[in-house]
Amino acid sequence: MKKVLVGMAAITALSVAVPALAADLPARTYTKAPPIVAPVYDWSGFYIGINGGGASSHNCWDLTATTGVGAVPPTSVGCHNATGGLVGGQVGYRWQMTNWVFGVEAQGDWANLKGSNISGIGTFGGQPFLNQTKIDAIGLFTGQIGYAWNNLLWYGKGGAAVTRDTYSGISQIAVVGFPANAAFDTASNTRWGGAIGTGLEFRFAPGWSVAVEYDHLFMGSSSANLINFMGGFDRTMRIKQDVDMGTVRLNYTFGSPVVAKY
Repeated sequence: MKKVLVGMAAITALSVAVPALAADLPARTYTKAPPIVAPVYDWSGFYIGINGGGASSHNCWDLTATTGVGAVPPTSVGCHNATGGLVGGQVGYRWQMTNWVFGVEAQGDWANLKGSNISGIGTFGGQPFLNQTKIDAIGLFTGQIGYAWNNLLWYGKGGAAVTRDTYSGISQIAVVGFPANAAFDTASNTRWGGAIGTGLEFRFAPGWSVAVEYDHLFMGSSSANLINFMGGFDRTMRIKQDVDMGTVRLNYTFGSPVVAKY
């Protein structure tokens, strides 16, 4: 009986002590989850990149002089589109003020644009011949203004454009001493004009961005003296030209900061 009473006394004492001990323990603390960090991109900095795509040049030829006759009233001999691919690169610098982005850029592309039409005037070997335009290089020197939504940038651009052109008369038949499908007269020139364009660029990693861009080149009219295959003057053509080009671009911006936003 004595053992039973001792046991009950111990249980009673324990039941009183446990709540008191619990009251003396510090309250449990909970660690707050770290805040989500959202990167904020700054488009400022020097950048370099590559581009590739396609282009189409619309060319209209007018005859203004010919051998044995001299100057003639401008007479249309037809129009054609010279189409093909291009690839090249660009360098530039941008600076950002709030959401507005300003920049300057130089772009150069190797091109392979070619097209022709049957000349509306003249024959070679008694048969109609082709007037052909080829463009093998395009350059752009432009300023930019754009608006950024964090890592997405829309921009417009405008400035100067330059193309390297070759103009040829192409035979369609073989003539004694001259093959078919060959240039019997030719001229090359570098022509300058204006350019406007627009693009949408996406920053997908620190420093790296990809863009799609469209540009229109106003190349105006330019005269070219075509020299025949024997080295003599053949004809003068006044050629009006416009170029439309679309490219995909990959840029890397050096030192472009990324700021953590909480």
